[in-house]
Amino acid sequence: MNGFGGEGAWLSIVALLAWAVLAISAYRSYRVDTAKTLRMALTWAAIFAGVAILFGMIV
Repeated sequence: MNGFGGEGAWLSIVALLAWAVLAISAYRSYRVDTAKTLRMALTWAAIFAGVAILFGMIV
């Protein structure tokens, strides 16, 4: 066994990539423009960062 965790880890990575392709293609089917996509992504990143900082201050 090497440092990567064996075949199970590679299978998980391949499955994760397949799900990501499926999710991205489903999102792109709505034909949302790039500016709106970036705005939504930055908004969600700010929300997650804010919650993580708040959680870090509490715990």
